[in-house]
Amino acid sequence: MSVSVQADDFDVGAEISALSAGRTDIGAVVTFTGLVRDMAGGEEIADMELEHYPGMTEKALANIEAEANTRWELQASRIIHRYGKLEPGAQIVLVATASPHRGDAFEAAEFIMDFLKSRAPFWKKEGTSDGGKWVDARDADEDALNRWS
Repeated sequence: MSVSVQADDFDVGAEISALSAGRTDIGAVVTFTGLVRDMAGGEEIADMELEHYPGMTEKALANIEAEANTRWELQASRIIHRYGKLEPGAQIVLVATASPHRGDAFEAAEFIMDFLKSRAPFWKKEGTSDGGKWVDARDADEDALNRWS
């Protein structure tokens, strides 16, 4: 179980290899990689800037990961979330879950992403031709959380 909040990019293949290296008890590895889009709400996005509070953010992500580990049988998990100014196409987040069975790995990855979207203490500002605008929480993200209650 591992969490990183970093400015640097990450290598998905290397992360999967590290997650499962030497493990024969893993039957499934599920990954989700979030990318910066070039459009949002019909508006062109030049970049996205992510801010966070060091220490608080890592703790929040670790708590989300720990909760997933209590709900599903996971052999390993990994969360990487980037901060700083990112261009369209750049990787923002990686969630990887490893389990003896695919169902647990899929559900745990989806749970983690739903909570990262709504509960992780990141602030996102989209750069547009009209300047920067802070991204508000979406109702759909809150609705996604409700199914895990």
